[in-house]
Amino acid sequence: MKNSIQNLSEAYFTEVVAIRRHLHQHPELSFQEVETGRFIAQKLAAYGIPYEHGMAGNGVVALIKGQNPDRKVVALRADIDALPIEEANDVPYKSQNQGVMHACGHDVHTASLLGAARILHTLKDQISGTLKLIFQPAEELYPGGASIMIEEGVLENPKPVSIFGQHVHPPLEVGKIGLRPGIYMASADEIYMTVRGRGGHGALPHNCIDPVVITAQIITALQQIVSRYSDPTVPSVLTFGKINSTGGATNIIPNEVKLEGTFRTMDEHWRFEAHRKVQAIAQSIASSMGGSCELDIKVAYPTLYNDPALTARARSWAAAYLGTENVVELPIRMTAEDFAYYSQRMPACFFRLGTGNIAKGITSPIHTNTFDIDEAALKVGMGLMAWLGVQEVASS
Repeated sequence: MKNSIQNLSEAYFTEVVAIRRHLHQHPELSFQEVETGRFIAQKLAAYGIPYEHGMAGNGVVALIKGQNPDRKVVALRADIDALPIEEANDVPYKSQNQGVMHACGHDVHTASLLGAARILHTLKDQISGTLKLIFQPAEELYPGGASIMIEEGVLENPKPVSIFGQHVHPPLEVGKIGLRPGIYMASADEIYMTVRGRGGHGALPHNCIDPVVITAQIITALQQIVSRYSDPTVPSVLTFGKINSTGGATNIIPNEVKLEGTFRTMDEHWRFEAHRKVQAIAQSIASSMGGSCELDIKVAYPTLYNDPALTARARSWAAAYLGTENVVELPIRMTAEDFAYYSQRMPACFFRLGTGNIAKGITSPIHTNTFDIDEAALKVGMGLMAWLGVQEVASS
């Protein structure tokens, strides 16, 4: 089976590269992946694979049924949306959609899963069980396409017992993958805050209640949540990345200041305790200084948990497929992924696909306007996804 999958990965490689380049040239933002969804559906139809199109708007779900299809169902997931970034790469497949780019590699994930789909469909008579392929929209934007697909029943009829997902990783050289059992990625919640005071002339601050000064005090005080209230063994991050005043100028104290930030952690209990502390500290400081503070904390992606047993199996299977030297242990990340929603529902394994190549100068991080991959990663991506699916569906 391993040789068959590797041979088919080689045979389908040119087509999968073309798929990836087409997707890269035509990126679409979260919840806007209309043409992307249609393209995926057309490819599956051409392969003869049954599918459902339209879940969570533009999502596509396909089933590959082997022998004894009710024995076991395993899911494989790829995300399909792009980012609001203007591409700077000078390549033939450069994005044709102004201000939109596959800077997080979802074109790679989608192309890899389409390649895996074709491999699995070719080998379906040698597979015992069912592979459920999830092409998911809107990973990049709250509330996340995974949560919507789950609400709409993607994990039912048939119900998978486990799920795999992969993500490009430029720091890893092409040909390698990385895994980590247990908690791997942070939760990510969005904080929207409005601090209100009373504006006026900047030369007469005694006649005003300055929301800029109140905001400064709040930001400084809130850093204590991580440095003084959080268990130091639990990684946490509180960052405010956007601050705007309404109507202020060099000589005008504004009436209000708006802030946007994120809180991330690895502990679900502490996560919600921290929310309460953010609210209490911000509102009490604003009140003590004569102003007010309104908060909206949007509970977004949970922590991503890689089931230890499933991840151990995946590590062993990946080593058999790629060689032990090409399977590495990953550190935890404070970034977030809505694959975490699946990981909270069933045994899940989310691994990193090496896409970098220092010798070729392919080193740019994800979410940058120069991100690109060594396309040899597509051969690994499609083959390994197919291999993991086959091995897991066959396991007892």
